[in-house]
Amino acid sequence: MFVQKASAKGDVLTPLTATNILAPGDLLKVCIEIYCDRDMEYIHLKDMRSSGFEPVNVISRYKYQDGLGYYESTKDASTNFFISYMPKGTYVFEYPLRVTHAGNFSNGITSLQSMYAPEFTTHSAGIRVNVKP
Repeated sequence: MFVQKASAKGDVLTPLTATNILAPGDLLKVCIEIYCDRDMEYIHLKDMRSSGFEPVNVISRYKYQDGLGYYESTKDASTNFFISYMPKGTYVFEYPLRVTHAGNFSNGITSLQSMYAPEFTTHSAGIRVNVKP
């Protein structure tokens, strides 16, 4: 996750760490990097988010970027990506979030799993996020 701030030269992304203190209204950018060492089919990528964040893009839609087509579905507590075919390579999924509430939140994990071969799975670690009023 990155904190996104506007500057005269464009948007500046700074990594979100445990020492960052956010405020309601701040804009965050979620960046999910996937390193795929083989061709995969029917992949589900689920990114859980804390209750203090709301997605900026709330409309689910099919997207095509960097040679990869996928369906992005925004839900109440997560953003899901459904990928029918993922060739070997490195991919980055990004979407913006807005900080809405003050408090100490646990941001959820991101999991990636093959829908027809569930033994191919992985997940990220979660982080704690402080939002001051």
